Amino acid sequence: QVQLVESGGGLVQAGGSLSLSCAASGRTFSSYVMGWFRQAPGKEREFVAAIRWSRKDTYYGDSMKGRFTISRDSAKNTVYLQMNNLKPEDTAVYYCAVGPSYGSGWPSGINRPNEYDYWGQGTQVTVSS
Repeated sequence: QVQLVESGGGLVQAGGSLSLSCAASGRTFSSYVMGWFRQAPGKEREFVAAIRWSRKDTYYGDSMKGRFTISRDSAKNTVYLQMNNLKPEDTAVYYCAVGPSYGSGWPSGINRPNEYDYWGQGTQVTVSS
């Protein structure tokens, strides 16, 4: 049974940083995309970043490029999201998710929530102005 547990959320001032963690268990993730999404009140779930587990290459949503970094630690089965220069509009619940398996390239639709099969419970990030 796949389980994802996020941690690291909290309250931070604009311009600050936070590091989120997602502890994954229940399967081998080496051939899967792992992603981070976020959802603000009244808005749709938004793609943040993804990583191909065994290749470590990454993909980001446009508004996150240059500020957020996704990474993973295979020994700990954990995916991280380092967020720098946070803005009030980054306030949301952040979710970790297991996406599709991949071959030689990125699967199509990795920025779409419905391509992801397993989700964590989410962690709240609040950025004050």
